This record gives sequence, structure tokens and C-alpha cells, in this order.
Amino acid sequence: MAVGDIKFLVLHGPNLNLLGTREKEIYGSITLDELNQIIYDEAKRLKVSVDCFQSNSEGDIINAIHNAPGQYRGIVINPASLTHYSVALRDALSSVDLPAIEVHLSNIYAREEFRHHSVIAPVVLGQISGLGKYSYLLALGALAAEGYWR
Repeated sequence: MAVGDIKFLVLHGPNLNLLGTREKEIYGSITLDELNQIIYDEAKRLKVSVDCFQSNSEGDIINAIHNAPGQYRGIVINPASLTHYSVALRDALSSVDLPAIEVHLSNIYAREEFRHHSVIAPVVLGQISGLGKYSYLLALGALAAEGYWR
């Protein structure tokens, strides 16, 4: 498989469809469409491709993870509020043989106490939070590094 044939799945969890209008002081003014375009542009620069998917439904996100093997070489996931309690999402990520990186636009450790715990973190390669759109771009760059997709 040529490097240009490498494809990653970017998953956006609940309420991320409201980016640009929701709590701008925390999430900024970038919309989900703008964020996705930035991700697509970065993928092109990295000579990989991505599919971006957002859902407010835990089941839809789990189904996307279940369907990822054979189509994608890794997953960038912002589980949003599912980060803190979704054992089902955690189990889905640990059930597929794909590297995944958890991302957050805001620094979850600088926010409310309940946001300080991730049930997802133990089953992914790493977690990047607090860097806005760069959380996604850094995760994509890490996955695109040769060692993760070979």
C-alpha cells in the first residue's frame, strides 16, 4: 500500500456539531465544517486521506469504529462527553486492531473535576487536549508517522 493510500478515520462526538456557536470561550469560534476542512488539508499535506464523521449518538460512533478495520489505518477520536463514562465506546476502541488517539479541543484537566477522568485514555495510544484544532492535527501527524501504520 502506497503512503497516499493510507486512510484515517476522524470521529467527533456529541455536541461538536455546535462548534462555532457553543461556548466560544471554551471551544473557540471555528465551526465543525471549518475544522474538518483544516483536517482534510493537513491530511493532504501528510499525503494521507481522512474521513470525518460526527454524531450525537453513541451507537453511531461505535458502529463507525466497528466498521473501521479494513478501511482505515487508525482513528483520531474526540469522544466529547462520552470520554468520561462510555465503557461501550472504550470497549469498541479496544475491540478493533487499530491505533487510536484521543483528542480534545479544550484542556479537560483545567475544567470541571468530572472532566478530569477519561475511560478512553487507557485503550488509545495517547491523548492530546487543550490545543484547539492542533489537537487533531498533532494526532493525525502522529498516526501518519510510518511506525503506526506499517
